[in-house]
Amino acid sequence: MTANRLKLNAEKTELLWAGSRHSAAVLGINGPSLKLGQDTVAPSNHVCVLGVTFSSDLSLDDHVTRDVSATCFYWLRQLRRVRRSLDDNAIKTLVHAFITSRVDYCNAVLAGSPKSTTDTLQRVLNAAARLVSNTHKYDRGLSSLLHDQLHWLDVPERVEYKLAVMVHRCLENKAQKYLSVHCTPVTAVSSRHLRSANQRQLIVPRCRRITFGRQAFSVAGPKGRQSGTHYRPSFAVCPSVLAHMT
Repeated sequence: MTANRLKLNAEKTELLWAGSRHSAAVLGINGPSLKLGQDTVAPSNHVCVLGVTFSSDLSLDDHVTRDVSATCFYWLRQLRRVRRSLDDNAIKTLVHAFITSRVDYCNAVLAGSPKSTTDTLQRVLNAAARLVSNTHKYDRGLSSLLHDQLHWLDVPERVEYKLAVMVHRCLENKAQKYLSVHCTPVTAVSSRHLRSANQRQLIVPRCRRITFGRQAFSVAGPKGRQSGTHYRPSFAVCPSVLAHMT
């Protein structure tokens, strides 16, 4: 770093040793520290990368519960106090600005996440829908409110939509190169006539660890294109909502 005229800012540098629970037990509580010149970076159990908190086991539970869910419910309580003074259009704008924007931010990393993780974010959307419609928690018709009236997608479908947009941009050469290299059509590596080539499927690499590997974009993106899950909503979605999600 000195040769390149760079200086390490130890206060803004974080170190995370990631791996399975067995690997974490072998390394110890936090793992060994990293020494760069005269600076020593101590390892941590959680690091924040572009607003997304990753744990040492590469889970996103802390990010979903602490960073997203807790923050969204805080703003929901603040907005509920002034709900009577706002019309429907104003409250929708505020909900999109403070709630759904946080739920949709970098939600592609939630691909392959367990239902318990997505359900936490779904409760946030349910509460936001109750706030927009000015209904109570135990009122009936929540599904109709979300899908038919507000035209909102559920959290798993929002993740699928984000992956579909990213894969489409990669195929159209409109995405970054580090993403486009993971979206390779089947015809690019095979000279034989395959049915998968006619279906415009992508190559899905093998992953050694199902828990971690299936959540990577290199697997989740092409796999969604191959299985046809991107993108089939069961109801009409408002174009303004889709534009906000991208």
